[in-house]
Amino acid sequence: MTEYMTVDDNDVLPRDGTIKLHGPAGFDGMRKAGRLAAEILDALVPLVQPGVTTQALDDVVRQMTLDGGAVPATLGYRGYTHSCCISINHVVCHGIPSDKTLKDGDIVNIDVTPLLDGWHGDSSRMYLVGDVALKARRLVEVTYECLMIGIEQARPGARLGDIGSAIQNHAERQRYGVVREFCGHGVGRLFHDAPEVVHAGRPGTGPELRPGMFFTIEPMINLGKPPVKILEDGWTAVTRDRSLSAQFEHSIGITETGCEIFTASPTGLHSPPY
Repeated sequence: MTEYMTVDDNDVLPRDGTIKLHGPAGFDGMRKAGRLAAEILDALVPLVQPGVTTQALDDVVRQMTLDGGAVPATLGYRGYTHSCCISINHVVCHGIPSDKTLKDGDIVNIDVTPLLDGWHGDSSRMYLVGDVALKARRLVEVTYECLMIGIEQARPGARLGDIGSAIQNHAERQRYGVVREFCGHGVGRLFHDAPEVVHAGRPGTGPELRPGMFFTIEPMINLGKPPVKILEDGWTAVTRDRSLSAQFEHSIGITETGCEIFTASPTGLHSPPY
């Protein structure tokens, strides 16, 4: 049975499987952290070009995060040594920045989480590198549509299964695969918390959405089949069939009438081409 907890947003919260219900202070904290995440992703737009290294992009993310008064939540998280994740082409998620250079035609996901005043602003976007093939562009476009279709379902009284079902139906109509091994999650004071937000499912199932819930929606959509595997580095997830993969992510909060997107671009750079 799903348990909910109305929390004091100034407290240190336990990771105990309960779904936290936040108040006005939490919404304010998430707006600030989410805006910083969005500003960082906006600033990367002109930098994602053929020839740039993913480490150089990670350096920009780290500096912007620190300049914004935050710290990168990924830095030191379970031994991770970088300030963001950068996933190229068939990498589904958790790609590790390195001296690898981006190439003309690549599609790239950059996932950032500034931790600002105790709140996590978790968001990712896709970027097109140079001249990208039509099938790759279409995958990116549909993945963004999946994110927003899922967000449309996020309102009081709905169920998490409504979000997953809407995303799955839209992706599978295009004959794309929906990744199951990774999902969205509760967010706020904690980086990863209850509930798990699976991007496939049946309507009317799963925990009920209630005002004050904070969580991410972050569909990972494959051009081929859904299965993924983890590489020997213990982080990088790739498609098993080597097909392209795309992802977008927003952090949201359930309100009395719908939901608020904390990580929306303040300059309208929501999805490529930017």
